[in-house]
Amino acid sequence: MNQLVKPGRNLTRQQLIIASTLTLVSAVITYFYWGLGHAQSALAGGCIGIIPNFVFALYAFRYAGARAARQVRESFMKGARIKMLLTAILFGLSFKFLSLSLVAFFGTYILAVISPIIYSAIYRFTFNQQ
Repeated sequence: MNQLVKPGRNLTRQQLIIASTLTLVSAVITYFYWGLGHAQSALAGGCIGIIPNFVFALYAFRYAGARAARQVRESFMKGARIKMLLTAILFGLSFKFLSLSLVAFFGTYILAVISPIIYSAIYRFTFNQQ
């Protein structure tokens, strides 16, 4: 593994673990308050927030360094396009095939999407720390 991408991969791994944990906790709490259907909606919303971010991270941290600047940019852009497309597809499939509780669905989706931002803000991560 390229040492230049190691801090970014570690941060991304931590953020995905936090988002996954919050999604599972949200689904469990939702289950006990509102029942199985709402919990499934919460789990679906959280997964839509997590899966595209995971795919993006795979592309974003493929290459590093000045010699690979073009590859870094192209991989990053490809990851962003795939992330947006995958998010749209997952939303479409969810609305078509699942009976959703919109509050649980969007609440957990938003939680999964903003948790990496909050995590980074709280711990003030910089690449120079590692």
